Amino acid sequence: RGRVMQLASWMRQHGVEPGDRIAGFVPNTPEAIVAMLATTALGAVWSSCSPDFGFNGVLDRFGQIKPKLLFTADGYRYNGKAHDSLELASKLAEAIPEIEQVIVMDYLYAADERGSTLSSGRPVVALTGILTSPAQTRTDAQQLEALKALCVPTAFNHPLYIMFSSGTTGKPKCIVHGVGGTLIQHIKEHRFHVDVRAGERVFFFTTCGWMMWNWLVSGLAAGATLMLYDGSPFYPDGMTLFDYARDEQVNHFGTSAKFIDACNKAGISPKKTHSLDAMRSLLSTGSPLVPESFDYVYEHISDSVCLSSMSGGTDIISCFALGCPTLPVIRGELQCLGLGMDVQVFDDNGTRAPNLTKGELVCVAPFPCMPIGFWDDEDGSRYHEAYFARFDNIWCHGDYVAITDHGGMVIYGRSDAVLNPGGVRIGTAEIYRQVEQFTNVAEALVIGQQWQNDVRVVLFVRMQPEHTLDDALIESIRLHVRRQCTPRHVPAKIIQVDDIPRTRSGKIVELAVRKVVHGESVDNVEALANPEALDLYKHLPQLQS
Repeated sequence: RGRVMQLASWMRQHGVEPGDRIAGFVPNTPEAIVAMLATTALGAVWSSCSPDFGFNGVLDRFGQIKPKLLFTADGYRYNGKAHDSLELASKLAEAIPEIEQVIVMDYLYAADERGSTLSSGRPVVALTGILTSPAQTRTDAQQLEALKALCVPTAFNHPLYIMFSSGTTGKPKCIVHGVGGTLIQHIKEHRFHVDVRAGERVFFFTTCGWMMWNWLVSGLAAGATLMLYDGSPFYPDGMTLFDYARDEQVNHFGTSAKFIDACNKAGISPKKTHSLDAMRSLLSTGSPLVPESFDYVYEHISDSVCLSSMSGGTDIISCFALGCPTLPVIRGELQCLGLGMDVQVFDDNGTRAPNLTKGELVCVAPFPCMPIGFWDDEDGSRYHEAYFARFDNIWCHGDYVAITDHGGMVIYGRSDAVLNPGGVRIGTAEIYRQVEQFTNVAEALVIGQQWQNDVRVVLFVRMQPEHTLDDALIESIRLHVRRQCTPRHVPAKIIQVDDIPRTRSGKIVELAVRKVVHGESVDNVEALANPEALDLYKHLPQLQS
């Protein structure tokens, strides 16, 4: 509270006003949260990217919103290695003339090891200098009163955050979320769906470039203590996050479905080595949690947690379907729909589909955390096109799902990645669930390739170290998919690749690979964590026959 007050006071003295955009190119640290809270206290708008983004990826985001101030760390660490951030921050300040000052957070170096300006000529201010003023001698009550005096009351729909879509098919959309709707939605999810209680400890493995960071920070409104982690979840080994959860008595542990699957395939069994008695819930998002991962969590992590698979997205900065501490956990399902969200499933004709029938995830009534719009979309046409063009006046989210008879949800993948061999719609997650059961397959990506006036299913696999894809394994995968799904699900081609392209939040990019396979250009490859991986899919001889 004292640090937020000091920083907000400094920002006001330097001309920050309601509606100004403030950008964070920052790792997941307490200082990042202080900067966000100081920004929003003044009615300014916070937007952040993680420091592992490349220059064009950050410029494509911050360049659209023209921030007044840029917060950056001097660098970050990942997988045991230090990476400098100041060179890229300097290039950003040069490329975005609206940036007036750069505030640097000490992370790798001490402030006196840097100069007072970047190569762009922009003034550099050390955050430690702002936060070590005599104001720290005030009592907690005095700091609170000082902070209250600085806070700017805003309208319910005043902009709070600008979030960015992944941008793998074009320039990222700048999604503006409002103060009131975001706060109401997050408090609802923390307190009711996760059962966060005052004084409990909440952790989510995330960077400041993923919406789960914004979601995590709202745990403060539930009275929780936030547990932060920055860096690789597998350094120095796969037990790092479980060590953290044990040592710090984490009550609610959040991660990605991919992390759980990787732990499973690595044979990690924290239940045998770690006391995780404080952990009441384990949250998973980023992609559908496959049924086998449910088995793994209860057999090898904890048999007493409420395992909550969650799904929503940057578009709503929250969830349409998630967990509930008073309902049973059913293998392979998201437990329930979000409270107050009129979520349904529509068929292609815009008619409500019966339970257990696959279709489009829609929300047929307004909800508080709908974006207040897109940045620089004066007539709202891009916003309408993104969510309301498919069904008139109905939010269509772009997920291919089914609602179960007991009110849970199963997710079959993104609608725009749905396969359509012989006119039969197949969700990509249906195939992933089967392929990921093969322990020698590290991960997979599936697309539909246009072939002989139809679509054929093509599966790419990255193998575990020291394993290769041979004819016997190809046949085993095909046979298993046929038995567990249908003949239409069976891949026509199964091809080994060395890497699978992902966004920086860990989501595989089926659409980008599909474009490459069909000889189309992929815009904004800077949005990918590993853009060089796309080159692996060009001119593959296996796709020519």
